[in-house]
Amino acid sequence: MTEMTVELQHIRAARERIAGKIERTPCVVSHSLSDRVGHPVHLKLEHHQTTGAFKLRGASNAIAALSADEKSRGVVAASTGNHGRALAHAAKLEGMRAMICMSRLVPENKLDAIRRLGADIRIIGNSQDDAQEEVDRLVAEEGLVMLPPFDHPDIIAGQGTLGLEIMEQVPDAASVLVPLSGGGLAAGVAAALKAASPRTNVIGISMARGAAMKASLDAGRPVQVEELPTLADSLGGGIGLDNRLTFAMCRSLLDDVVLLSEDEIAAGIRHAYEEEREIVEGAGAVGIGALLAGRVKVSGSTVLILSGRNIDMGLHRRIVCGEAIAERAA
Repeated sequence: MTEMTVELQHIRAARERIAGKIERTPCVVSHSLSDRVGHPVHLKLEHHQTTGAFKLRGASNAIAALSADEKSRGVVAASTGNHGRALAHAAKLEGMRAMICMSRLVPENKLDAIRRLGADIRIIGNSQDDAQEEVDRLVAEEGLVMLPPFDHPDIIAGQGTLGLEIMEQVPDAASVLVPLSGGGLAAGVAAALKAASPRTNVIGISMARGAAMKASLDAGRPVQVEELPTLADSLGGGIGLDNRLTFAMCRSLLDDVVLLSEDEIAAGIRHAYEEEREIVEGAGAVGIGALLAGRVKVSGSTVLILSGRNIDMGLHRRIVCGEAIAERAA
């Protein structure tokens, strides 16, 4: 594997490595969205994954690829919640120690889910960058193995298995809308899709508040952004100024990046619940939000990745009831 990319062969190898450890999630037609845009719209129900989010694919692949010595030392990562939960789950299955470092912006429901899996938790600072500093210290002082949430070849290859499933389930997909944060999911899915169908448009969807990958792509290099509260909390955090893989892959493989307001994300959450009977978190609803807001124009079969469901249910109730969401956008 080269230093700067993950290719189809690595994604196929990841699929074999994690077989039996993850769910092959359904891809279903949304009649309401299909009628709205005039083309078939498919929902990839990745929020039905075992830990409630796509992250289990990458975490399972990365842990499976560790040596016996590395497994004995344990793993550590910074996380906005879903990667930490996935890593904790995969490590528990292997009888390994897991340490998850998170900022104060991570919702309490995600912290509780990680604790229940037996992982150790460190709450550090107000950003992913602050949490990453603690990760670096633990690697240096305690010898833990770092498995980052996105900028790692085995993580990207694991997430890319989702792209393989999409091409099998919707082989005529003209567009695929992918939640975009640090780029592990987008890079992996795009690598799989573009290898099989170069003309399929892969569009990254993120929030307007603190979209680090979008800012970096606009600048032509990785840049830091202020991490802000958002309904799409799983998409928060930077991409790392020393980013080795996902920045270059997203720059090369994504056809567009679209940013949503908090109201547009909330509309996606509401639609998922009211029309699709699905509970999704903000990050998982951005594809729906983008279509509802007319931010993406589609010209054929379209797939939206519903990437996670790990939303605080009190917040979800307020959103679907139409209450103000200012507390997440302050």
